[in-house]
Amino acid sequence: MNLLRALRLDQPNESPPVVSFVGAGGKTTALFQLARQLPTAKRQSLIATSTTHLGAWQIPLADHHIIARDERDLQSLPREGVVLVTGEMEEGRTKPVSENVLNRLRANSKTNRIPLLIETDGSRQKPLKAPAEHEPPIPAFAEVVIHVTGLNALGKPLTEEHVHRAEIFSQVSGLAMDAPVTPQAIIAALTHPQGGLKNIPPNARRIALLNQAETPELQSAGGGMAKSLLNEFDSVLVGSLKRDDFNTFERTAGIILAAGESTRFGAPKQLLDWKGKPFVRHIAETALHAGLEPVVVVTGFHHADVESALKDLPVTIVHNLDYAQGQSASIKAGVHALPREIGSAMFLLSDQPQIPVELVRALTEAHSRSLPAILAPLVLEERRANPVLFDNITFPALMRLTGDVGGRAIFDKFRVEYLPWHDDTLILDVDTPEDYERLKSL
Repeated sequence: MNLLRALRLDQPNESPPVVSFVGAGGKTTALFQLARQLPTAKRQSLIATSTTHLGAWQIPLADHHIIARDERDLQSLPREGVVLVTGEMEEGRTKPVSENVLNRLRANSKTNRIPLLIETDGSRQKPLKAPAEHEPPIPAFAEVVIHVTGLNALGKPLTEEHVHRAEIFSQVSGLAMDAPVTPQAIIAALTHPQGGLKNIPPNARRIALLNQAETPELQSAGGGMAKSLLNEFDSVLVGSLKRDDFNTFERTAGIILAAGESTRFGAPKQLLDWKGKPFVRHIAETALHAGLEPVVVVTGFHHADVESALKDLPVTIVHNLDYAQGQSASIKAGVHALPREIGSAMFLLSDQPQIPVELVRALTEAHSRSLPAILAPLVLEERRANPVLFDNITFPALMRLTGDVGGRAIFDKFRVEYLPWHDDTLILDVDTPEDYERLKSL
């Protein structure tokens, strides 16, 4: 995925975002790369600016350069291309724009519905940095904050040669000076209130962009860091600005639909025994072991017994009082219970305890590579199977479902991709006693 798609900023928006770039290891490159990719109306400009210094060599990355000493210099901004607005030049670099100019640029971006991109940190071309007391100057109105980190620093000694403000980095990361930089140290620095989280507005979307992952080893290291970073960031991008290729790691929720009456089977399937455990507990443990978070179990019929089967598991129980209205009511109850920052949700059925952990992980990993709207396993190259992963772009459509229909009802509204999976046990669900006997033989 290119940067625009990986950031989920590729959809035209009535109110284009105010995006702030902080950190080190490619901030300016990321800003101008995104500026060239953002969808804007025909014959419309995009504004880039900085609350810190920019080198004179960076100015040609824009189509136009405006020096704004005060608001009067903004009266005739170019109407096309990428417009860079800075303070005056001094010793080969630009000064930051004033607060008044910044506020006027924000008002202009909202009035004219054009994006505003702001570089709000300096790092002296180092791959890593830690903020000084006065840094980073992120405006309170920033809606997206992208913290850029250069993975080329991994294995390098913690010195000023590789890390801007190395002593502060040592304090927030716990890594001794001169020691090799580790993934754990970067995670600690990025998630520290006085490190990577410093001055981020409370309601801003937080994104960690791990740049310079241009080898399989660095890609693996970045991917390994993502889960820990997602405790504090809404998403983590791992890849290379040079190649313009990224994976997007986000939290994937698990929604277990366990509210049905099992009328065809004649008994609550959620509670059937398989290998010494109720179906619903098998499925919940699979979701947890695969890293789905949170795991939401939607109950309905026999809800007390289902909840008892899940006791001591870290799952969220949602009791669907409207379960008799059909599967759509359970889907909506599950989606409604999800936190705002969830990137996707995987729906697991309560009559398929045989779903392997490996498949759940494979679906989440495949989603990180291209963010398809809907992703499902494909068995024997022809049969769609469960579980199915739905990107958060589909959530509004899922919330409009009615009656006894599932997520398949929106397949014609979104891009659906399939993950080949050579295991035909996925297509077995327990509708009859005969099905149950076949499952027990697996």
